[in-house]
Amino acid sequence: MAMDARSFRCAINYSVLTYAILARIPSLALHEDNKSQAISVLSRIYDPDRLEDEIDQLAAASEEERQRKNAVSYLDVFKSKEMRLAILAGAGLQAFQQFIGINTVMYYSPTIVQMAGFRSNQLALLLSLIVAAMNAMGTIVGIYLIDYVGRRKLALSSLSGVLVSLVILSGSFYMGSSSSGSGVYGWLAVLGLALYIAFFSPGMGPVPWAVNSEIYPQAYRGICGGMSATVNWISNLIVAQSFLSIATSIGTGPTFLILAGVTVLAFVFVVAFVPETKGLTFEEVEQLLKERARGSSQERGLLQNQDDGDDDDEP
Repeated sequence: MAMDARSFRCAINYSVLTYAILARIPSLALHEDNKSQAISVLSRIYDPDRLEDEIDQLAAASEEERQRKNAVSYLDVFKSKEMRLAILAGAGLQAFQQFIGINTVMYYSPTIVQMAGFRSNQLALLLSLIVAAMNAMGTIVGIYLIDYVGRRKLALSSLSGVLVSLVILSGSFYMGSSSSGSGVYGWLAVLGLALYIAFFSPGMGPVPWAVNSEIYPQAYRGICGGMSATVNWISNLIVAQSFLSIATSIGTGPTFLILAGVTVLAFVFVVAFVPETKGLTFEEVEQLLKERARGSSQERGLLQNQDDGDDDDEP
């Protein structure tokens, strides 16, 4: 019933290839002074009447980004307290998006479907495509919910549902491996899979990207966004490359239980470090981070003063 490692890694390679293709966007082409390539791509999207305006706007944005990159270095990100808090929130969300196992669940969905009793590989793959479609539709729903509910609340509710679904997945694999009635537990695994996608895709799917587009000041937006995206893909690589080895060593059920534990950590992280940016302008978000930075500094100062007072009271 274990998933073929070769098929699993083919899925990983496909994801990396897709990312490499998507990375060749028009703004990158303009950044590399390849205007003809940018025009070729945009001409497939916009009407001729609008094409010239889009090229001019993209060129202006690309030039502005170049100037910002020349003015801001990677080390500058870590020099101020508010920027450290911002990159911690942004990059942390991107890392937890992967470490709670979304791509593991997506890659492993054919095996979960087969566990439910669908022995045909073709049918299992078809049902896994349905799961992928659910993920896409859930993300669209999340785009509408994110401004209505708020980024932070949506992430927390998403993580709560993901935690429940991972516990269901873990229990179904554990009980299915030790019971002759694997069909019932197989359907329970399919339920856990469906719940996972239903809770993840509207929340922890779009929220990390939305927060990363809002939480950084304009001068740092490009460089911090790139750093956070890199964290996302490195985290994806770590999870994808380690999942099969861990599942083979300790079992699939315990592996999903580990992911549930990481989900608890992600919930605590969002509560502690991710501010609500719903309805705020970039300037207001920047001011919020500065207030958080001053608040933590003042708290440390009060604690230090309290310690000094205790020392003075001693004979």
